[in-house]
Parts: sequence; structure tokens; C-alpha cells
Amino acid sequence: MIEVEIQNETHQSQHRIRFAAVPRIGEGIRLLEPDGCWASYDVLDLWYQKADFGDVWVPYLHVCMTPTEKANLGQPAPAQRPIGDTELAPDYLAGERPVYGEEEFVPYTG
Repeated sequence: MIEVEIQNETHQSQHRIRFAAVPRIGEGIRLLEPDGCWASYDVLDLWYQKADFGDVWVPYLHVCMTPTEKANLGQPAPAQRPIGDTELAPDYLAGERPVYGEEEFVPYTG
């Protein structure tokens, strides 16, 4: 295992993580966010610095969140319509089945 220092440009933080192989520039990695969710990051830069002890070179990665992750971060999850008598009454009384967020479900094919 190779211990790599990761400098996160998105959160302005530094962490040490162990890898089986050092990721290359342009590759993507998944890192745990401060909120506990996983997010995709792009490797922007890779360099090696001599460690304070012995003749050892430590790899450093400079990463930034992928543009698609950033776009998803700014948008809230698709909101479902609130359940309330005033909003449901016209559709429900007309005999139509109320639909709430069904675009997120996979149709059952039996």
C-alpha cells in the first residue's frame, strides 16, 4: 500500500489515503465528503516530495470535484408535491390517481 497525501481544492483540505497504485493525472477517484456521502474527484496534478525521514519519496495528489458532481451539489433533490387536501382534491375527486415522484421508480414488469 502506498500512502498518498491528497490536497483537495474543493474543500481546501489535506488527507492521507492509502492506495494500491498511485492514480494518474486525469483519472477519477471517489472520496468521502464531510457530510458522509461519496463524491467523484478528478486528479489535477501529481508530484513527489522527499520525506523528512530516509530516502523516501511521498506522492502528492491535487484533486478537484468533477464538474458533474459540482452541478449536482448545487441542485436539491427532486421535490415531491406536498400531500394536502387543497392540492389533492381536484385530481383525486376526478377519479385520477395522484402521482408523486414516480419518475424515480422503475416500472414493475411482472
